[in-house]
Formats: sequence, structure tokens, C-alpha cells
Amino acid sequence: MIERRNSVAVQVDKVWIGGGHPVVVQSMTNTDTSDVESTVEQVRALYDAGSELVRVTVNDESAARAVPEIVERLAAAGVHVPLVGDFHYNGHLLLTRHPDCARALAKYRINPGNVGMGRHWDANFGQMIGVAIENDKPIRIGVNWGSLDQKLLAQLMDENAGSAEPKSAEEVMREALVVSCLSSAAAAEEIGLARDKIILSAKVSSVPELIKVYRELGRRCDYALHLGLTEAGMGSRGIVASAAALGILLEEGIGDTIRVSLTPEPGGDRTREVLVSQQILQVMDIRPFAPQVSACPGCGRTTSTFFQELADEIDQHLRSSMSAWRIRYPGVESLKVAVMGCIVNGPGESKHADIGISLPGTGEDPKAPVYVDGKHFKTLKGDRIAQDFIGVLEDYVNQRFGA
Repeated sequence: MIERRNSVAVQVDKVWIGGGHPVVVQSMTNTDTSDVESTVEQVRALYDAGSELVRVTVNDESAARAVPEIVERLAAAGVHVPLVGDFHYNGHLLLTRHPDCARALAKYRINPGNVGMGRHWDANFGQMIGVAIENDKPIRIGVNWGSLDQKLLAQLMDENAGSAEPKSAEEVMREALVVSCLSSAAAAEEIGLARDKIILSAKVSSVPELIKVYRELGRRCDYALHLGLTEAGMGSRGIVASAAALGILLEEGIGDTIRVSLTPEPGGDRTREVLVSQQILQVMDIRPFAPQVSACPGCGRTTSTFFQELADEIDQHLRSSMSAWRIRYPGVESLKVAVMGCIVNGPGESKHADIGISLPGTGEDPKAPVYVDGKHFKTLKGDRIAQDFIGVLEDYVNQRFGA
């Protein structure tokens, strides 16, 4: 079991972040928030996929006016997911002009680099923190290297230039990210926001830089931390980069809530980022979400596509069953299933899983032994191997988790 970093617990509506609670998965809509219908639809899809917090853009008056209706319609549909408002530049105005929006949101995301400059920063930031205190809402201070406080960065660069042992530009940039987070959090506490109402994030799009920034941030504070690469990218690049960065940090116990910021492919499904987040946590044995199917990649021994089709069919069956199973069979999300393609590793891998099947490879007898809890259970033959194995799987789930 990975030892988690000791962080202050923050309650966001009914969801707990940090303080030893399970790592929380969150996501963000890409709809125009003022389009209530499409935003409600996407929030619901993200929630159904497993997102435990959903962030929406609140960038103008129409978006702020739409938030209370969005929350009401979600609640009427039985979707009770905390909604987070993402504010930049004009958040101090929107939160004060639209008190219904401020009350309806479960949390505010504030970017210190986009609050204002000089005395305007103090006034605008203080105004937003004041609204958070008034409504008893937590905030995320979300620093991003694409919108870093340029005054702070210039100050640190000047100090570094005069140092006897100057650091590299990358080191100064990392320090600026950390200082921006910590100084903003300190300012929020000075205004009166409780420590258990603050979450920090310092996002970059470079995997090595992200790891270094969060290691330093984790070393220097006990605030709950939100992890994620900013602009992770599309498809496999975004998935691999996010898994590499988040995997290392999570293994070190750093991170209390995560988001995988994938750029959807044209016509792609926004919920993919939720599934990837869940998979990262599950494959690292940090938190289970759904039964896992292990399947071999195939080789010359598995010239038939049958085992690939069966693996896909079982995976789809498990996912489609989870909405009902989660209620009926507590603990079923930890189930491990193996679908293997030949005798080389098939029986062994099947024995390591809770339930597994070893399908015949090229030249092998047309039969498929099934293993349950490490022991041979039965051997399937004929044209109904897929259906018969799913039947065995259903019986196993009922017997093991039904009680």
C-alpha cells in the first residue's frame, strides 16, 4: 500500500479531498456554460463515467447566470456531483454580481496569475476570498506556467541574476510556481479563509518539470494537492504523458485529486479523460473502480482473433454491468479477470486472476480451461465458449460478492 503524504482534508460538498481520503477523480466540461442544455448533458455524462467533481467555465455574465439552473437541473436528474467554477480575470466581479452562482457552486478555482496586477491583485483576490468565506466554500489556487504572475517571475529572475550561484531559468520558473501557490494560500488565510478550505495546484505541460514542481510543493506545505498536466495533448501522447507524470507522483504519495486533461479528438468523447484517470489509479493499486481484464497481446501462436474478441466482449460486459453491480455487489470493482490466448502463459495468468480462461492457440486442442480462485474449474468447448464463460463469470460474481 502506498503511503500517502499527510495533507489537510478539504470537504467539497459531500466529497473529501486529502487527509488520507481516497484520491478523487475530477474533470471539466468543454461546453459553453451559458448553454444550459449541453452543459447539463456533458456534466451528467462525466458523472456517469465516474467523475467525482466537475469543473465548468464561468467566464462571463451569461455563464454565471446559467450556473444555478445547471445545478438545479442536475439535482432534479439525480446527478449530485459538486460543480466547480473556473474563474479568470473577472472572477471577483462575477462572484459578487451573481450571488446565486456563488452559492450554487461547490468550489471556486482561482488562478493567481489572472487576478490582476499590483494593488488590483490584492483587491480582486481579497474580493473572491471574501465571497468564499461568506458562502463557506473551498477554493483551488491553481497556478499555471502559461499564465504565471509575471511580476513575481521577474522579481525572482532579478534576484537570481544577482546571486553568487545563479540557478537555471527552469529552476527559477519552478520556484515561481511554488512561491505563487504558497504566497497566495498565505494571503487567503490572512484574509480569513480556513486552511481546510484550500487546495493547491501548479500545472505545467512538461512531465519532468511537473514532477519536480510537485515534489517541492509537497515538501513545503501540507495543503491538499490537485495533480494534472496542463495541455496534456491528444490521444496516446496525452495518456502516456499523464500516466508517466501522475504515476511517479502518486507512487511517492503526492496528490489528493487528479485530472487527466486530454484534448478530445474531433467528435471524441469527453469522458475518456475520466476513464484514463481511473485506470491510472487502479493499475497502481491505489483505488479500484471497475473489474480489470488482463489479456495477452497475441503472437504467432494466437493467429485467431477469437481471444481478442472475447477479451473485448468481456470488458464491455463488465463495464455495462457496473452501474447495477456497484449497488448489488459491493467490492466487485476489485475483481480481476484474465482472457489469455494460448497455453504458454494462459493457465498461469488465469490462476493469478480471480477468474480466467485460457483459449486454444494455433495447433492446440479446441478447448478452453477456466480457472476460478487459482484452481481449474471446468473446460469449455464448442461454439458457445464466450457465452458460457460469461455465465461462469456472472455466477462467480453473485456467489463471491452477493452476500
